[in-house]
Amino acid sequence: MSQRAPTFYVFHGDDEFSLQAQLQAMREQMGDPSMAELNTTVLDGKAVSPADVLASASAVPFLSDKRLVIVEEMLAWLARKGAGKSGKAQLKELAEGLQHLPDFARVVFVESVTLSDHHPILKLAKTAPGGYHKVFNPPRDPTRWIMQRARQEYDVEIEPRAAAALAAVINADLRAADSEIAKLAAYVNNERPITEDDVSLLTPYVAEADVFQMVDALGRRDGATASRLLHRLLENNAPLQLFGMIVRQFRLLILAREYLNAGGAPKQLGKAIGVHPYVGEKLAQQVHTFSLEQLETIYHFLLETDAGIKTGKVTDVLALDLLIAGIAA
Repeated sequence: MSQRAPTFYVFHGDDEFSLQAQLQAMREQMGDPSMAELNTTVLDGKAVSPADVLASASAVPFLSDKRLVIVEEMLAWLARKGAGKSGKAQLKELAEGLQHLPDFARVVFVESVTLSDHHPILKLAKTAPGGYHKVFNPPRDPTRWIMQRARQEYDVEIEPRAAAALAAVINADLRAADSEIAKLAAYVNNERPITEDDVSLLTPYVAEADVFQMVDALGRRDGATASRLLHRLLENNAPLQLFGMIVRQFRLLILAREYLNAGGAPKQLGKAIGVHPYVGEKLAQQVHTFSLEQLETIYHFLLETDAGIKTGKVTDVLALDLLIAGIAA
């Protein structure tokens, strides 16, 4: 005897990208798109009642064997502080009705936050025969996620360092990561693995990579190379935005130098100062060209440059030129 398919689902968590992908898969399982559209209802959970949800789910589907009802943000709303007795009563009504849905019903509660384990509808989804639940949280290892996504969704390999570079840029934004993977897969035309150079060329990572290179040049006291990289960056970045990136880079270098001076392990640098491991690895290499005293002097120079720009004593581009010349001297 085949197991009965769930009639109500609770999808919750802050990984919106994966949650929406799962929801889209359910939409596609509804069959012919024209018929599926007629048998799919999307409800604003903050504006409808449990009775509305149950009535929509109980309406006999038109020329189909399923009716899909997507209810957005209802469960957290009814359980919020301030919902009071009314919220509890509605949750009770909803819980009672969900246990008696017709077999053709597919009610999906979509919540952009992670619900408490004590939420009555989540508890019901875990225990009732017709219930199903899934929590969507961002992956613990974005680099691994990027490599798997490239392979499974786009049939292309991405080198580990390239995936790490991309992960360092997108942080937990999986939608942005997927967009970049699609662009990179098209660029290599699935003929070879995606490399770190490809990521540098095609994604926002290029700006941070050039800032790294510029600071490397400053560490070597190569003012000409640093100035050339500065003006290349200015072609695509506003001066104040670029100045903020330079300040951030030297702030991270100070944190890295203090950590290493205290006996910290280079491989643990990223975790210790709160950056992606890939960035930590690059910082551990770069910081060797600077002493803590040099970095502190540079940081004071950065503060003076910031004050000069804000008070109008010097234009932003000229301030950056003077900054590079001063550090490289």
